[in-house]
Amino acid sequence: MSATPPGAPTPYAPPPPAGTVVYRGGVLVDGTGGPARPGTSVVVSGERITAVLPDASASVAGARVVDLAGRFVLPGLIDTHQHLATPPDRPRAEATLRRDLRGGVTAVRIMADDLRQIADLARAARVGEIAAPDLRYAALAAGPSFFDDPRTAQVSQGETPGAVPWMQAITPDTDLRLAVALARGTHATAIKIYADLPGEAVAALTAEAHRQGLRVWAHAAVFPATPAQVVRAGVDSVSHVTMLAFQEPSRPLTTYADKPPIDHARFADGSHPALAALFADMRARGTILDATGSMWDPESATGELAAVLTAQAHRAGVDICTGTDTDPAPDAPGLPPVLDEIAFLAERCGFTPAQAIRSATLVGARALGAENEMGTIEPGKLANLLVVADDPLRDVRNLRTAELVVKRGHAHVVA
Repeated sequence: MSATPPGAPTPYAPPPPAGTVVYRGGVLVDGTGGPARPGTSVVVSGERITAVLPDASASVAGARVVDLAGRFVLPGLIDTHQHLATPPDRPRAEATLRRDLRGGVTAVRIMADDLRQIADLARAARVGEIAAPDLRYAALAAGPSFFDDPRTAQVSQGETPGAVPWMQAITPDTDLRLAVALARGTHATAIKIYADLPGEAVAALTAEAHRQGLRVWAHAAVFPATPAQVVRAGVDSVSHVTMLAFQEPSRPLTTYADKPPIDHARFADGSHPALAALFADMRARGTILDATGSMWDPESATGELAAVLTAQAHRAGVDICTGTDTDPAPDAPGLPPVLDEIAFLAERCGFTPAQAIRSATLVGARALGAENEMGTIEPGKLANLLVVADDPLRDVRNLRTAELVVKRGHAHVVA
C-alpha cells in the first residue's frame, strides 16, 4: 500500500504535548473579573495550560521560559458575532481571521453563513493550515417568508435557499427532529433562529435543538415572536440589543421585513419597566445578551439606544458578551472590531475594565458553549493567551498594545 499523502502544510498547528513553555513574570488578568495577579507564571504543555502559579514556584525542568516582565497576560479574546461567508470570499475571510488573531482574538462565533466554506475555514484553523482563531458556528432556521432576503441566495449558491441543511425554512409541517439532525450534520454547534417564526415555533425548535445537544442563538426579536417569547423559549443567547425595544412595539410585530419604527424616547432614561422585567427574566435564565452595540454610529439615535439598553441590562445583572457583526476591510489599517465592542461596554455602558474584559473572555466562552475549554486562564484549558504592553485594567484601550498572542499553545509574535 502506498504511503498516505501528507496533505497541506500546517505551520500554525498546536505544538506537541511534550514541549513545555513557561510564560513568566507577567501580571495575570485571568478573565474572571477578579483582581490582577502580578508575578504569575502560566505553564503550557502542548496546547493546554498545565499550571498557573507564582513565579517563585514556576521552575519546570527542561521548559523553555518566555520572560513577560512588565507585560499583562489575559485570556484570548472572543468575538461572538461575525459573518465570514455571506457571500463566500475565501481570501477576504482568511485575511480577516489573520488580522483578528494578531489583535488577540483566539475564538469567533459565526452567526450563520455559507457553512460549506465556514466548515473548511474552521477545519483549517483547527489543524493549523491558516493563522486564525477557532471557529464555532450556527446553522440558520427561519420562517419560509424570510427566504426572499437576497442574502439567503448568497449563502446557498447552487442550491435552494431554505432547503439546505445550513439554512432551513421552518413551517408547521417541518419535522423538527430531522431539521436539527440535518443542522448537526454540518458540524454546527448551534441553531440560529433568525426571523418570521411565532413564539411557539421558537420554543419547539429550541427544545429539540437542546435535546440533540445543540445550543440556540437567536435574534432578540424573531417577528412575530417578541423578545420575551424568545427568552421564555429557553434560547442560550439573544443578539442585537436594539431589537429588545420591540418588546414594546409601536404596532404589532409581523415579519422581519416589516419592522415597526422604534420610538427611541420611550427608552431614553434606561428604566423602561417592560425591559426591566425582560432583563430580570434573562438574568434568572442565564440568557446571554450579544449586544453588538458598537456597530452603530455612536452619535445616532440607534447608537444611543444601544448604549442605554446595554447599560440597563448590565445594571440588571445580565451577562453580556462581545459580538461585533461588523468588519472593516481586512486589508485596511486597524485592529479587530471586538476591541471597539469592549470599549463600547467600558466607555458607554458603565462596565469597569475588568467587567468588559470578562465579557470578552469568560462570557464569550459561555456564549460559544466552550467555557470548559477557554475564556479564563486556568489549568486544563486551552493555552489561548493575549500579552499586552500596557495595563488593560486601567484603560481597556490598552488591549490595543498586543505583543504576543498564543492560540492552542502556538505563539504568534505581534510586535
